[in-house]
Amino acid sequence: MSFKKILPVLKETLDHLEYETTTPLQKKVLSTIKSGANVFGIGPEGSGKSTAIVLSVIQKLKGEAVGDAPRAIVLVKDKTEALALKEKFEVFTKPTDLRVYCIYDEHKIDAQRDEIYMGTDILIATIKRLNKLYFLNSIHLTDVQLICIEDAQFLIRQNTYNDILRLSESVNCQYAVFADEFDSRLERFETAFMFDAYRFKV
Repeated sequence: MSFKKILPVLKETLDHLEYETTTPLQKKVLSTIKSGANVFGIGPEGSGKSTAIVLSVIQKLKGEAVGDAPRAIVLVKDKTEALALKEKFEVFTKPTDLRVYCIYDEHKIDAQRDEIYMGTDILIATIKRLNKLYFLNSIHLTDVQLICIEDAQFLIRQNTYNDILRLSESVNCQYAVFADEFDSRLERFETAFMFDAYRFKV
């Protein structure tokens, strides 16, 4: 998918930011995610992984707020990564009515529960806090269409594979996993929940 084949509101923001063309990785993954398939996007820092996540999520949600429960989730390593990605999302969601919210361990869980209840479309989350809220029945995930994982190596380093597995058992949706390198342990995702995933590497 070229930048010409995305939502007009995204194209306008890309033009304003002087993004002229997709990176090699974006060229490979954007159209595949748009098709509904599961995807591994593997590339070094600077290959456009974060922007690919932002564009794919907004495209998937058609740039429109719907209902109250999250429809897309992006899993990140920690609070710092969550807030940085939220800032990037807000650049692209500003012309839309999409609602973006972060959850992470350092914030009071009761406050997060109440704020999520007010309505969100895109949830940026650490996996442990997401699972905790879910198993406390404080968040509804039945409307989730797409789960992205940014820099998936952190899942291996933090030994959170079982947390991801529990989430995948509860949420039936499309997955897009991004990483600097494809670790053999990531293959477990494919056998557990990322069935027939496409793997793109640059």
